[in-house]
Amino acid sequence: MIKFRNFIKKYFPALAIVFLSVAIICVIINIISIFSVNFSDFFNNTIAAFFRFLLAKITNIFPFSFAEILIIISPAVIVFLFRLLYRYCKKGKIYVCRFFAVFVSAVTVFYSLFVLTFACGYRGTSLDNKLGLTRSDVSASELAQTLSIVIAGLNDCAHLTEYGSDDLSVMPYSFRELSDKLNEEYKSFASENDFIKNYKSNVKSVILSEPMTYTHISGVYTFFTGEANVNVNYPDFTLPFTMAHEMAHQRGIAREDEANFIAFLLCVQSEDIYIRYSGYLGIFDYLTSALSRADKNLYYQTIESVRSEIIAEQI
Repeated sequence: MIKFRNFIKKYFPALAIVFLSVAIICVIINIISIFSVNFSDFFNNTIAAFFRFLLAKITNIFPFSFAEILIIISPAVIVFLFRLLYRYCKKGKIYVCRFFAVFVSAVTVFYSLFVLTFACGYRGTSLDNKLGLTRSDVSASELAQTLSIVIAGLNDCAHLTEYGSDDLSVMPYSFRELSDKLNEEYKSFASENDFIKNYKSNVKSVILSEPMTYTHISGVYTFFTGEANVNVNYPDFTLPFTMAHEMAHQRGIAREDEANFIAFLLCVQSEDIYIRYSGYLGIFDYLTSALSRADKNLYYQTIESVRSEIIAEQI
């Protein structure tokens, strides 16, 4: 035991021991969550919610995406670490071992943050059960009925939406104003659904949105900084739905399809025309694709009533 303690003291700095200890605890938490839905729900709604809130509030200080800056400077950090390792190699084996102990323990912080903020959300009660809905297969006619309701909503919103010379709709407020509006929408939604936590968070626009577009990623929630990040190189009509989707992740909705559904519900229940418009468009593609695969003729019959402005946005 004494030899083991001396070994740990010699090769593992105090900070590395702390990080590795937290990682071990997180491994245990993760294993328990795999086998217990109730534990996953409890952890996601309490401890994980606290850490998501804490990270969101800390990074709210920055007007830019802190996660994006970390990614941008990562090559310089890697070069620095290699130079540091080279220096330690000259000093001896103990320094090299301590370097790797710190490096590995620092990497485990990302795993620990994932478990402490997001992992249990994948293993908890499904959204349909939380909302009291029944999940079942749908027929082509039911898809067509649903799509007809969405098209009616879209047409009503399009009638009151401004379009630019490029035939794309124009969002009538700034990115920051939209973020504030969606925070208010979540405040209202959280008052009726206790599985959603209410707090104000600033959605971050990605500086490198143009190159991000080539990855076909419209937004991303970074669990290690607690930020909802959005690609602003996409057309305006995508922004409200995408922002609502990433904010759903930020509030503990981990599964992608469930974050989509929360974003849809949040947007279409809004009194704001453009937010509703984006919500309907956000689900429009999913429904048209599904109906097209199920019944081509019924698909063409259903989309005949779509306004030309909406079709132009989809091209």
